[in-house]
Amino acid sequence: MTVREKATELSNNGYNCAQSVLISLNGLTGLEDRMAANLGSGFGAGASCRELCGAISGAVIAAGMKKGGAENRQQVYDFDETLTAAFREKFGALRCEDLRAKEISCDDLIAFAAGKAEELLSKT
Repeated sequence: MTVREKATELSNNGYNCAQSVLISLNGLTGLEDRMAANLGSGFGAGASCRELCGAISGAVIAAGMKKGGAENRQQVYDFDETLTAAFREKFGALRCEDLRAKEISCDDLIAFAAGKAEELLSKT
C-alpha cells in the first residue's frame, strides 16, 4: 500500500487530515501510530478554525520529526516552502475554508500532501 493510499484509508477510518498524513509517514519519521495520532489531533479542519489545511500541517510535523532540530531549521523551512508551493499550484489555496469552498475532496488533499511529503522527505 502506498503512502497516499494509507493516508486516505486512515482518513476514511476516522482520523483527521493531519493525523492521516502524519501516521502514513511513520516509516520515514519513526513515530508510532499512537504518538503520531496524538501529535496530529489538534490540527484537523485547519486547527478547528478552517485555517491552514490539516493535511499540510501533518506533513510539516513529519518534516520536523525527520529533519528537525535547531541546526536543521532551514531544511524544514525549505520543505515547508516546497510543499506549500506545490499544494497551492495544484489546488489553488492552502486554507481549509478556501479548499472546502472549492469543493475539493479531503481525500485528494490528504493523498497529495502525504505523497509529496514522502517524495521530499525521501530525498535526504
